[in-house]
Amino acid sequence: MQDGKDGYLHPQTLALDGGLVVDPVTRAIAPNIAMSVNNALVPGGGPFSADGAGDLTALPFLYARWTNPTVRQLEQRIAALEGGDDALATATGLAAIAATFFTFLRQGDHLVVSDVCYAGANELARRILPDYGIEVSAVNMSRLDDVAAALRPNTRLVHCESPCNPILRLTDLEAVAALVHAHGALVSVDSTFATPVATQPLSLGVDLVIHSLTKFMNGHGDALGGAVCGRKNLVEAIRSRAGVYLGATLSAQNAWLIMRGLDTIFPRMQIISAAALEVARFLAGHPAVTAVTYPGLETHPQHDLVRRQMAIAGGMVTFQVRDPQAVAKRLAERLKVVHYAFSLGHQRSIVVLLDTADMMQSTYRLEGAQLDDYRAFAGDGIFRLSVGLEAVPDIMADLDQALGG
Repeated sequence: MQDGKDGYLHPQTLALDGGLVVDPVTRAIAPNIAMSVNNALVPGGGPFSADGAGDLTALPFLYARWTNPTVRQLEQRIAALEGGDDALATATGLAAIAATFFTFLRQGDHLVVSDVCYAGANELARRILPDYGIEVSAVNMSRLDDVAAALRPNTRLVHCESPCNPILRLTDLEAVAALVHAHGALVSVDSTFATPVATQPLSLGVDLVIHSLTKFMNGHGDALGGAVCGRKNLVEAIRSRAGVYLGATLSAQNAWLIMRGLDTIFPRMQIISAAALEVARFLAGHPAVTAVTYPGLETHPQHDLVRRQMAIAGGMVTFQVRDPQAVAKRLAERLKVVHYAFSLGHQRSIVVLLDTADMMQSTYRLEGAQLDDYRAFAGDGIFRLSVGLEAVPDIMADLDQALGG
């Protein structure tokens, strides 16, 4: 936990005060938006190139692609929330993942990635990185023996996701971190579904925690952003390489919007998680629903790990039905409160069908026993439901009338 203004503060307080700078002129408490792309300097006051400039955050603000006062406040708040030394904010969550991959992986290196994770991360790892001579293995991160078997002498990074998108499978982060560190490699985790309210991966031994800030961290569905957080030396390496040269800089406007969302992340996530549990229980008893997966349900196959690793169970629920294509059509046509759409983590409830055959074969390139495992789990498709802040009875009534009997 970070040392705040008044000593050691709870993360719920740091969500409001971490990195907060009161305006020295107006004494405004709410963060300002610094929209300028460059800042005045004196001769010799800053380098023309970032090459060899060292820690960019130690320099005066010069050029917004390197550092920006508003974005810097967001980075410091994320670091405080996660208990990390520093954070780098990026234009999107995928940019944060790409920044991590392209900083710590070189030609001839080996990456181990979760066999099921965010589609953009999976496709970047398994379709793009091999073009640069980087070897990639995809494994089920819930099976520690499989992770151990995948490690090679040239393994440099293991990237996991917990809970993973979209099947809500957890990774035992402490066990994976211990295994991978003994091998001499780094561990990163995409914690977008969990948020710092549920899990703080750095405290479990993970080296880097990544977020799509677009989702629950922002929480309002109106700003793209991403972040990677961890030890100072690791974040500095990412900033000086990918942060400077890949160009995926977060805008000041979006940083300000995301900070506004972080102000309420603890009460939002607590309300959403409690609502998701009620909705999951409702769906589990619905005649049109054949299966429900939610970390907060005792039927979740990793419920013991959920209780050890997550303070709350989060806002994501998946469910299955007998004729998913027909039900998807009904939901899209009939829903009045819940929205049929992609994305997640907004203030409004969102549901969408993810086709198993396409998702597992085209996106994740699973085959053989791996594909059989997921077909057995997901059938012909799963509905991914992101629970929002509407009244729970209204969410359930809307799902009920749209699902039918």
